[in-house]
Parts: sequence; structure tokens; C-alpha cells
Amino acid sequence: MTPPLTPAPRTLARLALCLALAVPALHAETFILPPADVDVVGQLTYTEANRDNTLLDIARRYDIGQNEILLANPTVDRWLPADHSKVVIPSRYVLPKAERTGIVINLPEMRMYYFPKPKDGERPVLITHPISVGRMDWRTPLGKTRIVRKQIDPSWTPPASIKKEAQAEGRDLPDVIPGGADNPLGHYAMRLGIPGYLIHSTNKPYGVGMRVSHGCIRMYPEDIEGIFTDVPVGTQVQLVDQPIKLGWMADGLFLELHPPLEEEEPEYQDYMQRVLDAVADMLAAESGPDGVNADRHLSLNGEALRQAVREKSGIPVLITRQGPSLPVPQ
Repeated sequence: MTPPLTPAPRTLARLALCLALAVPALHAETFILPPADVDVVGQLTYTEANRDNTLLDIARRYDIGQNEILLANPTVDRWLPADHSKVVIPSRYVLPKAERTGIVINLPEMRMYYFPKPKDGERPVLITHPISVGRMDWRTPLGKTRIVRKQIDPSWTPPASIKKEAQAEGRDLPDVIPGGADNPLGHYAMRLGIPGYLIHSTNKPYGVGMRVSHGCIRMYPEDIEGIFTDVPVGTQVQLVDQPIKLGWMADGLFLELHPPLEEEEPEYQDYMQRVLDAVADMLAAESGPDGVNADRHLSLNGEALRQAVREKSGIPVLITRQGPSLPVPQ
């Protein structure tokens, strides 16, 4: 491995700022938007499980998706957690590499980031929610689009492909399902500029945080209700595929990893090398012209990086340290 490069200077004041910017409101997933050179928001929190609540009940209570809570707590039984077992709430995030405007959706993370336009005199904020995305055979598209229409209690006209799938499963779908409690779109829907795709509520909230849709973006009913009024028609939507996320906070580089989408797995057979390449690019982009910073000498913490790759827990991990690098496998 080539000698580690050194990032541009950052100060501990940035860390203090980021920690102080979490909004102490009822909605735990709303943050003051950090400066452009800070990429990490939120804090890990913990709770206790008991046999009266499944791990999925806890996930919804804390606005976490199903896969997120399972990856962060691999030793906790999802259906019958032991009384007083410690549960990690993975509520720290590295922001995706995308424009910090409108809505950003990271498919492998199954999470939405909303950057509402601030009103005069208000600080810009960031709102994040778990989502569901399309199954492997009904992939959610990538790219940029916009919200083109918003509807309350929308009706749903199942396309022929979905009606055919239902018939193969022994179910018949009507030509039109009226708006209401039994509608798969739920009470709120925001149509994208990509024909046939929406961001919408659901009458099956237990699937949020999984690949269960026919390509649309599903949200917890309470989450989309909270942002529906504030998201204007015309809002930009960026759909990205970033299982490897890297970001700076203070003088530290954080790595957040997720399992790739199933159809992308062949490209990630050597996941470690993909991570090392991304880290090298990140450090090179942040280093001075001679690759050395006179104030701080940061290098990779090889053990932290290896553990992050092994677990792919979705929890940001600090992978830089002061002093010489620890070995990292190629």
C-alpha cells in the first residue's frame, strides 16, 4: 500500500460545531446542516430491548429502517430480543456525495436526505428518513429528476406488469384502487419526473428499510406526512448508488459501508479494494500540493478499516489516526 496522504487542516472546533448542531426537537432525525467541509451528522444512541417489542418495533420508534437496525445489531434477535439487551440506534450518517439540495436518495443505504430551502432568517437544516426501494427485478432508477406532482389519498392504477405478477401469485388486482387505507400508495404521494415512479406512503410500513417495492420509494406514513407539505413541486431529486461513503468531521475521516445492491455484487467482489481505492481518492483530494500537512500527520487505522469492511454495519467508523499507519490487507 502506498504511504498515506495527509488531509487538509481541520479543527476540533468543527467537531464541537457538528455535535452542537443536532436539533433537540421531537424529530430526532432533523439536524442543522453542517458546513460544506463537514460530512458527518448525528450521534449513535442506545436503548434496551425487551420481549414486548421486536427489533422492528424499536426501528420504527426511532425512525430507522428494517435492514439498518438488523445490520447495526447482528446479535439481537429481531423477533424475541432478550430483556434488557442493548440495542444500537444507528443515527449517525455520512452524507452522500451529491448536491446538498432537494432530496437525495441513496439506494443501497435505503435512506433519504432532504435539504429544504431555508426561509429568511432560518438556518438550513437536513432531514433524513429510512425508505424502501425496488426489488432486484423491479429496480429503482438512478439519476436526477424532480417532483412533478403531489397528491393526497391518490388512487392507484396497477400497470399491466404488476397485474400479471399478481395473477401468477393467485391474486387479481382491480383496474383502479381508490384512495384510502387499503391503497398501497397510502395517504400521500409525490410523483417523480420519471414516469411511473413515486415517493409515497404505504399500508405495509413493516417493509420500510427493505427492497420490497416495484421501484417506487416507500416511506413510513408518519415520515412522509411530516415533509409532504414542505416539499414543493419542482424539488430536485437525486437517486444515487453509494454503498461506500466517506466523509470528514473535524480532522477525522469516517467510513460508512453498506452491502451493495444484489445486482451490483459482481462489481464488489473485492470489496476491500473498492474501499481502499475510495479512501486513496478521498485523501488525495484533500491533501496539500506536496501530500503533506505541516500541522497534522493523519494515517489510516488499518484495524478500524478492516472491521468496517467485515461488518458493513452502516455505522460511520473513524479510520484515520495520528502517527504511522497500521497494516491494511490489499
